[in-house]
Amino acid sequence: MENMRTMLQGLTHDDLLEWAGSKIFERGRSCVSRVAQLSQTEDDGLAAWVSGTRRYATWVSRDSDGFDYECTCPYDWGPCKHAVAVLFKAAEQIKKKQKIPFLDAQSDLYLTLFEGFEGWEESLKDIEDQENVFSLSSGRDKSKNRVEYILAQKSREELLTLLVDLADRHPAVKSSIVEAEQMARGDVNKIVRSLRSEIDDLTAEPAYYNPWDDEENPPDFSHVREQLQELLKYGHAEAVLQVGEDLWKQGRELVEMSHDDGETGVEISECMDIVLKALLKSPLTPPQQILWIIGKILEDDYDLLRGSEKILNNPDYIADQWRDVAAELDSRLQAMPKPKPDDYSSIHQRREMVDWLIQAYQSGDQPEKIIPLLEKEVQYCQNYTTLVDALLAAGERESARKWCVRGFNKTVKRAPGIAAELQERLREMAQEEEDFSLVAAYRAADFFYRPGRQTYLDLRKASQFINKWPIIRNLVLNYLQTGVRPDFGEKRDRTWPLPEPEVQRSQDQSKHVPNRFPDIRLLMDIAILEERNYDVVSLYNELRKKDHWYGETTDNSVAQAVAASHPHVALQIWEKIVDNLIAQVKPKAYQEAAVYLRRMRVVYEQTCSLEKWRKYIHQLRVTHKAKRRLMEVLDNLEKNKKLLD
Repeated sequence: MENMRTMLQGLTHDDLLEWAGSKIFERGRSCVSRVAQLSQTEDDGLAAWVSGTRRYATWVSRDSDGFDYECTCPYDWGPCKHAVAVLFKAAEQIKKKQKIPFLDAQSDLYLTLFEGFEGWEESLKDIEDQENVFSLSSGRDKSKNRVEYILAQKSREELLTLLVDLADRHPAVKSSIVEAEQMARGDVNKIVRSLRSEIDDLTAEPAYYNPWDDEENPPDFSHVREQLQELLKYGHAEAVLQVGEDLWKQGRELVEMSHDDGETGVEISECMDIVLKALLKSPLTPPQQILWIIGKILEDDYDLLRGSEKILNNPDYIADQWRDVAAELDSRLQAMPKPKPDDYSSIHQRREMVDWLIQAYQSGDQPEKIIPLLEKEVQYCQNYTTLVDALLAAGERESARKWCVRGFNKTVKRAPGIAAELQERLREMAQEEEDFSLVAAYRAADFFYRPGRQTYLDLRKASQFINKWPIIRNLVLNYLQTGVRPDFGEKRDRTWPLPEPEVQRSQDQSKHVPNRFPDIRLLMDIAILEERNYDVVSLYNELRKKDHWYGETTDNSVAQAVAASHPHVALQIWEKIVDNLIAQVKPKAYQEAAVYLRRMRVVYEQTCSLEKWRKYIHQLRVTHKAKRRLMEVLDNLEKNKKLLD
């Protein structure tokens, strides 16, 4: 217990907010009641089950660098709410002086998290070697193996008594036994009808999660998944495919309507993994199997067929089979209507079909058909980049260059993104040919088309490589003041040191709006980049004369840049952002405001003016006293509340 107290000692809400973010922080705090079997580990960590759409095993530990954690939930964009909930639960038990036991190395939680199955594997091996005892697969989950170890030592009468008792007390066990018997008898139609009915119920309404009210209605597809697995186990692959078709259609519609951080998609994806396994054991021929997968992928907007790529790369699918697939895809392609130039949806669908036909040609040892296909289809699909890449791979460099120029001129107005890719290919070719002045010219073209921080950095790097940066920098900054390009047209500056590239956008094709010069915002961003803080403040003041509030992101970047050199400017900016967030009257906005309030506190501390920060917080309390959720945020902020307080 003292180890746990030491681990959490001094840990504040601010620490967790910085680690997890305000959204996950609040969601974690709201699901503390779902934490079960909280335990401490020998490495001074915490482990627990946290229930959500399913029960998730979660481990979290604190070290000198922050936090380390593991969780079996599907959330993989950073710390999850379950890890935060475990920390809050531990603090709650410590404050109540409730003991946190050490994690049992033979418990399901331990096995799930750490797979520490010491001793059991040897015992299981002994059992496997015995005659007339369960055959145990080493690939099975170790927690299941532990149950098998226990059951393997019981007599037939003991097992019968145990199963009958479990069936009486647990309806799910009774259903499982009945379903297993139906499966063993081959009474598949009843199971299929039941599964289809269950899928109808599960997909009847969209899933959602409301973190503020801690409400959710996650559909539980675990029984569907288990039944599909059993059908496959007993050799009913065709039945699994039938059910899989229903699940695919209704599941995609459910995911489209749901708002639950993608958890429903994960559930359906896991079911579809079993359907894919069934596909390989179905009566469908290999070409039919491949076409089945391709057809589903073309409909898959939510990444539900995550295991499909591995199957399509199966070496058991031989070249002759892929040739049959290619013939069918070519037939389907010819049957598709030719898309109109502005019908982007039809263009995308046709392009996807062409991409699959290319893969079929590659896998069917027919690479000679790829370039003629692309040259024929490029007028419909606008897939110039794919054609250029194929030509480059075939060593036809000059043809690739010509198609780059031709494609750029065809797409620069209607499909500028494709034109940008083709220009990038020309730049890459110049790089390979060591024409570094031309490389810099293309970087300049990128900057004038899309002026920004990154294109400025790219141009600087390329220009420094050829020792031309000082003159190019001055001309670029002048362009941001005047809007006159130094590299193009009648007003081309004679001191511009770069060659004219093979393709070039006109001034009116630039993404920059001419009437916004001088571009104070970008000039300010560049000043921030070059750490010219006095220029940053001057440009920011000029910007404020034009726009009262240009945007939270811009304002905050200025404040962070000048917080050390011009603290009063940073504080004024953050105060304005806080006022705008509070005016939204939303709990989420209050949490975002707290981020800036914490930054203000740091600046006040560094300038020995912490009392001013306290007065400011007091003023917020007086002005917004009716906003209860804001008061809670300010309470945590002002105290920098510790978990063990």
